[in-house]
Amino acid sequence: MATLIERLAQAAYEAHRAAVPASLPPWEGITQQEQQAWKAAASAVAGQTGGTIAEAPHGPSLVIQVGGQRHTFGTDFTAGREGSLAIDDGFASGQHARFQTVRGLWYVEDLGSTNGTSLNGRRILSAQLLRKRDKIKIGHTVVTVVSA
Repeated sequence: MATLIERLAQAAYEAHRAAVPASLPPWEGITQQEQQAWKAAASAVAGQTGGTIAEAPHGPSLVIQVGGQRHTFGTDFTAGREGSLAIDDGFASGQHARFQTVRGLWYVEDLGSTNGTSLNGRRILSAQLLRKRDKIKIGHTVVTVVSA
């Protein structure tokens, strides 16, 4: 499975490829060195530090609440009817959303679900940074961030 930085780098490259009049190869057709350069650029933007970031293997835990139950996750996970965070909701997809850490920060992204994923009432189209008290809507189920 690709990391968030790899997916951001690939999305940036594909946007660049679409905007340039010259014919460029798809992501899979560029060299490892070129892919690393795109990952470094995506990493710098994601970190908003002007430098590159390394993805830490372990960051702070994400504590979320669904209904009256709290759940704690220390590593990346998926949510949906068949996810690591199982959601019993007919409007949720099997693998609906992914929660990931990058440099100790938690992000949520929709996995192409039928009904989409919302963060604080707005449908998300790309990975979004999570903060305490954020509300993520998966189907009709609301997931609240207790700590991130």
